[in-house]
Amino acid sequence: MTAPPVVAPAPTDPTRHAVVRAVVPPPAPPCPPPGGPPPAPHHPEAALAADLAADLDAHFERLVLAFQGRLFGFALRLTGCAPDAEEIAQDAFVRAYHALGAYPPERVRALALRPWLYQIALNVARNRVRGNRLRIVPLTAPDRDGARPEPATDERDGPPAVVARGERAAALAGVVAALPPRYRAAVVLRHVEGFSYADVATILDQPVGTVKSNVHRGVLLLRHALAAPDERP
Repeated sequence: MTAPPVVAPAPTDPTRHAVVRAVVPPPAPPCPPPGGPPPAPHHPEAALAADLAADLDAHFERLVLAFQGRLFGFALRLTGCAPDAEEIAQDAFVRAYHALGAYPPERVRALALRPWLYQIALNVARNRVRGNRLRIVPLTAPDRDGARPEPATDERDGPPAVVARGERAAALAGVVAALPPRYRAAVVLRHVEGFSYADVATILDQPVGTVKSNVHRGVLLLRHALAAPDERP
């Protein structure tokens, strides 16, 4: 019997192997066994909440650095007074620290930190109003003659359009601070801070329908005040 011919192996084509490696994805990593640890949270706030649950003292400064500017701005729009806004933000963080220390880790991990902190700051502001410790005044208060002063401008700021935008922003801040409280908080949370109606309802502890009504009414008052700057809403 004649032996079959021996066929020499084809020469290796490095280009072909490179193409295969590029097209064929690498195998997926094995799935964790059932009952293993949950995946780490990817959202920055969720990751921060998890870190706070693990070690409050080690990570609380991160919470302050992440939200101190936002809480100050929120309080400033509510009060129109920078010293009061600073005190409200500081008091809110003190209360947040004590609350986090009293919560079980599971509750801390489940917190939506941003609306939770805003709710604390809003409650601090309300309590200060009830105690007559808070001065709520427009950012552009009238002078002794009752006339509303023009916002200060700096010639170095740029073209007249930039100055005009600054004046309009100052005027808007003033009329927002002068809104009735039930409208002011709803409008600021929804249209300045960008919360959803559901989050605003949670922060204000109100039904969503009430929040929508207050936002709508507040916006109408703002439009009226900006159209007639001499009239208060």
